[in-house]
Order: sequence, then structure tokens, then C-alpha cells
Amino acid sequence: MSATATRTEPVRLADGRALRMTIAEPPAVIRGGLVVLHEERDTDAVRALIDALAAEGWLVVAPHVDVSSALADVDIAFGFLAQHGIGADMIGVVGFELGGAVAMVVAARRGIGAAVSVSAGGALAPRAPGLPAMVEVAGELRCPWLGLYGDTHAEEVERLRWAAARSVTATDVVVFPATDHRFDLHPDAAFEAWQRMLNWFDAHLR
Repeated sequence: MSATATRTEPVRLADGRALRMTIAEPPAVIRGGLVVLHEERDTDAVRALIDALAAEGWLVVAPHVDVSSALADVDIAFGFLAQHGIGADMIGVVGFELGGAVAMVVAARRGIGAAVSVSAGGALAPRAPGLPAMVEVAGELRCPWLGLYGDTHAEEVERLRWAAARSVTATDVVVFPATDHRFDLHPDAAFEAWQRMLNWFDAHLR
């Protein structure tokens, strides 16, 4: 069963805040909401990703985020999900590369259900102007956080693992051996990462 057609449109909240988003709705009952943070915008790959997540029962939004206003932009995505009756504890965030760093900041600054960072750069140094290094906020995580990495930067990732473990919530870091930064190009690692991400949201968004 596939999700309904994915669409991209400007979204305006009742309070006047607005942002362009790519949206995919599940084919049946909405079980919760996911915000996808990706460096690419409205590409075939991003559409395929959010459509696959929607097929799992999530209402999925990919806000077209500007790094300089990332938290404010993500808040608009949260507002969109709230307008569809989805409470904060049923909202997850998943970010890829730069978006993965933003996902950790969101998990440290906002009260949501769960977060996942995939191949996130910026573990020890800021990934972009206006973003902190991930180790600087890892101990402040407010919701369960999962990090998925290839083993290119295993030492940095290990330091991030220990920093996140000092937070008050559940955390996990998975490193896929014999893979590079883009471990998603390795079929076995990509499949396992996808399942781990789905399981993380299944376990914590309830």
C-alpha cells in the first residue's frame, strides 16, 4: 500500500508563520508525525524517502529549512503537525548530514518524542554558522536520540556517543563497519539503518 501523492506547497499557520514544505500523508490512520530535515529540497530522492515513511503510517513533512533560522523553521513544521491533531510526544525528527546536526539541536531544545541523526557532520566542530558542535548539546538531549554513522570518523562519533550518554534520556549510536560516510550506498547497511530508524520511532512515539 503506497502513501497518497506527495506534494510541495507553502504552509501558513493560524498565527501567520509560513514556510514551504514537502508533505506526504499516510494511506490510512495517522499514527504520528515525522519531520524530515535534508540538505536537498524537493528532489526525487527526498520525495521517495518521505513517501516511504508515510507508507509506515506517519504524516511526514520536510520543511525547506534555512540553517540561519533552523529552529524557527522546524517549529513551523511542528505547528503544522499540531494543527493535524498530533501532540509533541508523537512527533519525531530525522535529519540527514547537515539536517542530522540540526535534528540533535532540536532534540536538545524542544520537547518532542524522538530524534534520529543520519551521517550527521559537525560532531566536534559546528557544521554550519549558527549551529553548535553536536558534542556541545549532546548532554542536553530532552528526547530519545539515535545516531547512525559509517566508520569514516569513528573516533569523533565515539566522543559524541559518550557526550550523549550524559543526557537524561535514552541514546544510541550505531556505526556500520567497512562503510564510508555515505553508508546508505551499501545495501546491507542501508537496510539495517532504515529498520533501526523505524524501530526507534516505533519504540518512542507512542
